[in-house]
Amino acid sequence: MEPECRPWATESTRSPNAEGDIEEWCIVELQGDLEVRGDRMMDGQFIGDLLYNKYGQPILIIGHHILQGRCQKIDKPLLVMEKCSTRGKQQQRRTQDDVEDNETMLDVSQVSHLDSSIASSNRTVLDSTVAVEHKTVPKTEYLVRAVVRQKVLFKARPKPIIANVAKSV
Repeated sequence: MEPECRPWATESTRSPNAEGDIEEWCIVELQGDLEVRGDRMMDGQFIGDLLYNKYGQPILIIGHHILQGRCQKIDKPLLVMEKCSTRGKQQQRRTQDDVEDNETMLDVSQVSHLDSSIASSNRTVLDSTVAVEHKTVPKTEYLVRAVVRQKVLFKARPKPIIANVAKSV
């Protein structure tokens, strides 16, 4: 049974992130290379038109070439994720007072939340970054942006589009 190829995603699954629904994307797989004329980069460039005929088969038109493909289900779905670096729950806004406090030396005996054996030694903490590290905890999160469950496969060679020209005798 051929998987259903939908040009527009109508269903979506519930996402664990705050954005709501996870989008469903599709991969376009081509056999061969795409070349750009000149020294231009391909980022953000228009490649071609992806259309579907009345039978649901994908057709890709690139310049003066046409490719006919088919939809194929991917065995193992892929996730499109975005890496986000955030601070932990103890994040505080750094004001000018915080900066000045972090630049001074801290007396361990005056800090109540430290272990009493450390506080009794009456040592001075010279590295102010220790206090800063306890205030903010860097945390890396990965947000799921989309799931890829199918691909559009174009494995035949492109056919040139030739306009019919009337022959004059």
